[in-house]
Amino acid sequence: MDQPGERSRSQDAHGVEGIGVVGAFDELVASRERPIVTAEFPSMDGGDLDTVAEAVDRFQPYVDAVNITDNPAAHAHASNVSMAIAVKQLGLEPIMQVVCRDKNRLAIQADVVGAQMHGVTSFCALTGDDVTAGDEPEARRVFDIDGPQLVAIMRTLSDGTYLSGRSLKHHRELLIGAVENPFAPPAHVRVRRARMKVDSGARFVQLQIGYEPEKLEAFVEGCVDNGVCRDAAVLPTVILTKSAGALRFMESSVPGIHVPGDVIDRIASAADPLEESYQLAREQAAHALSLSGVAGIHITDFRHDDSVHRLVHDLRLGPAFSTGATTTHAQTA
Repeated sequence: MDQPGERSRSQDAHGVEGIGVVGAFDELVASRERPIVTAEFPSMDGGDLDTVAEAVDRFQPYVDAVNITDNPAAHAHASNVSMAIAVKQLGLEPIMQVVCRDKNRLAIQADVVGAQMHGVTSFCALTGDDVTAGDEPEARRVFDIDGPQLVAIMRTLSDGTYLSGRSLKHHRELLIGAVENPFAPPAHVRVRRARMKVDSGARFVQLQIGYEPEKLEAFVEGCVDNGVCRDAAVLPTVILTKSAGALRFMESSVPGIHVPGDVIDRIASAADPLEESYQLAREQAAHALSLSGVAGIHITDFRHDDSVHRLVHDLRLGPAFSTGATTTHAQTA
């Protein structure tokens, strides 16, 4: 039997030889033997491999994989391909995000295949924020494909061919993920979109951040009912912030995120806003993990301190606590 990280060869129905990479993250998504923990890796604007290594050290002992973003919020940063390869070389599992906004289907396929050649096998498909959200609003939108179509293209590449049908040589099986916003109306459409993405090939679904727990509960319940939570690992997002200012910024400037006034007031009026912000994130994580059907959490860290370590330690999550967690965690059969 192949050990985690070892390569195994297989042939598809057309006799095309592939290289399957059996990794710990892929296995965890399949088994859900404990809560999964993923986190957002910081975007970078230069530096070298040592710069990336410093960031890797903040996450490596505590999370199962990290998202490598693709020009988030329509701001240009170091490329997702180069960052994913660097993180992989440094021993941390990257989830390479790919957005539909900036490239057509030819360029996207080239990026995914190129990253595969360096051992990157986990990907996450997103539509992408509109260019008006960024600092270069005159940039031309592409949107050759949408999110579910991008998932389907990744699945095609995983099966060993380009979208045209042309065969790949020594292709790798991919672990494909998608993103959904459970807080955007109408709720039933969001549940249906999650089902479409899973049907297209997504094996995990990371959720947009939100501060309305009742909407998260309704979304997860819908995903239990339609089988999404059975067929894919659903990962709600929690965000580590420092102050009420960060919440106000998200409310006013980040597309798709709504922060209720009482949540902002809670942090603004706290004797220690930094600590209260952490407690808010901890409560959100514990609530998400208590929902039947949730497979883990995704963490976005705006504090850039030891809060990721503290959160996974307090909730006994991640690789360091592989025997289980103290929070309630249920996987839907």
